[in-house]
Amino acid sequence: MFDLDQTIKDRHSTRKFLSQPVPRALLDEALALAQLAPSNSNIQPWRLVFAQGGCRDRLQEALLNQAKQQDNISPLPSGFQHYRQELGAQVYGAMGITRDDKANRQLAVLRNYEFFGAPMVAIVCMHQDLGVADALSVGMYLQTLLLSLTARGISTCVEVSLATYPEIIRNELNISPELLIICGLAVGYSDPDFPANHLHISRESVEKNVSFQGD
Repeated sequence: MFDLDQTIKDRHSTRKFLSQPVPRALLDEALALAQLAPSNSNIQPWRLVFAQGGCRDRLQEALLNQAKQQDNISPLPSGFQHYRQELGAQVYGAMGITRDDKANRQLAVLRNYEFFGAPMVAIVCMHQDLGVADALSVGMYLQTLLLSLTARGISTCVEVSLATYPEIIRNELNISPELLIICGLAVGYSDPDFPANHLHISRESVEKNVSFQGD
């Protein structure tokens, strides 16, 4: 029986995957459920392009070649930078990488473009003419897909970093210019021996993000 509470608790970003392939039947089940996500005016704006095998490997090579020359991960506004710093301290700390270990930190960053070893990567897109409400629909679709995959024992990692090289992705996967590349999604089976895969990242209290008004 599907236990949503437990699935949410189990859900975390995997940062090292096994090479074991994902059965297509399980992926299709999760995609069918995600297709039922809420959608503004039933536009269903989400578009996914999956890459595996040689296609995945060629994309990895192209992204790594560019990232080694210039890392384009977008900076956060100054008032929000501490979130990324705190997250990095938790993740890199679990990997035994200190803040002043620049060489290993750079290698860890480059693993984004190796999809953390996942055998499959998806690129999440939507039409460039759509707006915020439609991006919200894509977000709900993506969360539904993540939870559906988690419930089937399949791990994921959402990779916003991939969207910093949209033209490389567009060229390698023949993605139409009218589609906005939002993020990547690494899909596979989590490596149980990798310490950072067992992290449960701390979150702020509900009260920090939610308020109630009125009687």
